[in-house]
Order: sequence, then structure tokens, then C-alpha cells
Amino acid sequence: MADVLIVDGYNFLYSWPDLVRLKEESSFAHARDKLIAELINYQAYWGGRVIVVFDAHRVSGAVEKKEKIGGVEIIYSPEGETADAVIEKLVRTLDTGGRVYVATSDAAEQSMILGGGALRLPVAELKAYIENARREMDREKQKGIQRNSIDGRLREDTLEILQNWRRR
Repeated sequence: MADVLIVDGYNFLYSWPDLVRLKEESSFAHARDKLIAELINYQAYWGGRVIVVFDAHRVSGAVEKKEKIGGVEIIYSPEGETADAVIEKLVRTLDTGGRVYVATSDAAEQSMILGGGALRLPVAELKAYIENARREMDREKQKGIQRNSIDGRLREDTLEILQNWRRR
């Protein structure tokens, strides 16, 4: 089975300056959607299962909500239950056959995670992995564009002849 990455959504959002700025300049929902988009791209690159958990424990009348967007599983905690509690429950109950990583910068949560058998992944480290994945995907995309262009498939002497014809 595949490895699983569980992300403490708001903890991560508040630790990424670009997302904090987006939240302040636009909206909280926009920053959350951008985080989800980043995780969708990272999941495609990484190949494991990604679950992001958002806190709704202070939202009056909130019920646990689960959805899947672009392959990423999103969980909103119910009223009275923190994202940390949902994550701890996931760590105890997930039967993956692979490794379980939890991305959070909350020290107390990291201790609980380790006690539950999961591996902690500091938010700063996950951010670096996501940025590296983005650069790698951009490089691969550029290679694909070059491979699909005609100048990427012609011999140098043929390309030179065509360049001379074009200049006439």
C-alpha cells in the first residue's frame, strides 16, 4: 500500500507566508483553496495518499465533513473536536500498510503522533518538499515541450538549413 501524508491544514496555512498574505489580501477560503491546490500537485508528484484536516471545532453547529478534491481527502472537524483530535484518531485507525507522516508544527501534536506510530514532518520541511516538487514538475514540463517541438527532433545540420531558409 501507499504511504499517507496527513496535513494539519490551518497549522500549515499559518506557517506558509504566501498563504498568510493571500488570506489577508483576499480571503481565508482563497488561501485554503490554494493550499489544497498545492497538496493536489504534490500528491501527483509524490504518489502517496494525502489527507488534509481543517479545524471547525469553534464553528457553531459544524458537523464533520469529508470531501475529495483532485484526489486529496479533506476533512473538516466537527464542532467541539479539534483537527489535532481528528489527526490522532486517523493515526490510530489508518491501516495503510505503508508509512504515515503527519505535517504539523504543533509540538504537543508531534509527541502524540510519534506515540501513535506515525512519523512527524515539520511544516517547513513539507513546504520545502512541495516547492521542490513544483520545480521538478516545471523542469519535466519544459523537457516535454522541448521534446515535442520540431527543433528538438532535428539534426543540427538540418536545423541550420531551415534557419537559413527562414532568414531569406
